[in-house]
Amino acid sequence: MLSVLDLFRIGIGPSSSHTVGPIRIAKRFVDSLHREKMFGAASRIEVRLRGSLAFTGSGHATPKAILLGLMGMEPETLNPDSADAQVAKVYAEKSLMLGGEKSIAFDPDVNLLFDYETETTLHPNEMWMAAYDEDGQELRQQTYFSTGGGFIASKEQLETPLEDDIVQIGGSVPFAFTSAAELLAFCKAEDLAIHQIIYANEDTMRPRAETDAALDRIAEVMLACIDRGLNTEGYLPGGLKVKRRAPAIWQKLHGAPLSNEREQLFDWLNVYAMAVNEENADGGQIVTAPTNGAAGIIPAVLKHYCCGERANAVNIRKFLLAAGGIGILYKQRASISGAEMGCQGEVGVACSMAAGALAAVWGGNPEQVTSAAEIGMEHNLGLTCDPVGGLVQIPCIERNAIGAVKAANAARLALHAPAQMKVSLDQVIETMRQTGLDMSSKYKETSQGGLAVNVVEC
Repeated sequence: MLSVLDLFRIGIGPSSSHTVGPIRIAKRFVDSLHREKMFGAASRIEVRLRGSLAFTGSGHATPKAILLGLMGMEPETLNPDSADAQVAKVYAEKSLMLGGEKSIAFDPDVNLLFDYETETTLHPNEMWMAAYDEDGQELRQQTYFSTGGGFIASKEQLETPLEDDIVQIGGSVPFAFTSAAELLAFCKAEDLAIHQIIYANEDTMRPRAETDAALDRIAEVMLACIDRGLNTEGYLPGGLKVKRRAPAIWQKLHGAPLSNEREQLFDWLNVYAMAVNEENADGGQIVTAPTNGAAGIIPAVLKHYCCGERANAVNIRKFLLAAGGIGILYKQRASISGAEMGCQGEVGVACSMAAGALAAVWGGNPEQVTSAAEIGMEHNLGLTCDPVGGLVQIPCIERNAIGAVKAANAARLALHAPAQMKVSLDQVIETMRQTGLDMSSKYKETSQGGLAVNVVEC
């Protein structure tokens, strides 16, 4: 079983699959050189980006991510405020500190190339790396894949036949579910809520206190990201000249009379989600939830409904555990990669996770929680990923705001339902998977279709 802490990863923007994943891949490759006793001989590194990583890599800051990883940094601990300066130094000096230990010649314009021609087969986010000694002899080469949400895999891992097509990770857990039906069966047999089932599984991986501390840290980073986004003005990087909108909306909300609070519900969710995704677009510290492109939905719903005057750690943890349990289902049974599923696999999944989590906090039973998650996805089916200019800005920022509002409404609809909904969560996840496979690649994070070709870059 995956852990919820695998889904909620602390990293930097603007993309979990194109930034966080490549940082981890580059770091893993450098670590492999150490492990194979090749680090001392390595004097040249070559990198090739293929598929979606090539088509939208520049706008998604993939080259920057690779340089950070080659320098031995990790997304969870690097300082985003100093990252740009370190990357600029590499471009200026045509060299980098490999693994943070030794200087090697590295010209990003020569050693890091976008390979638009090589077809990707195992996954559309493909990254090839090789190391050579000073005589030009190849020491090691490896093909990796960034599979969404910061998850990565080697070519060998994706080629290995898997029993029942499920990736086996970690040790045994008391409630090893591979479908929503199995999860609900465990809830019924044990008379436990979904978040309690997830808690029990997490307890086999680490002490409860460590899980709670990690969940609290995740919430802390989410809320800090909102705060930064609400208070940082200016324009986002890239050629679109997109102005940050969250601060102005935030100031307007604070100046409005409380009598309009009901009408302002959408505005609160909108501003929180947009604050996060504007921070993400600017390369700030973010939590993949479950991806960076969809990182604003879960924090927005969490902030508005769990962190007010009656905020308490119990509800915040319940929210994250329930959301994580739903996210695990999507990761196991389909994908959370926009390059595989389109935006239904990012914003759609985040909306589904937030809807189910909110229903849990509102006292919904397990069936209502999964119904909320189903509704959240059902009305995101077919959502394309077509970022204008390859930047995680248009339509991504507004799309998170819409997703947050939709999640709250999905939770309400599920709690009002008189009985179990006709469509199950398993059925909607499978529908999303099939829709993603059928979707043209130009609508799956390549910026070759949709808004990306119909909006002129300014």
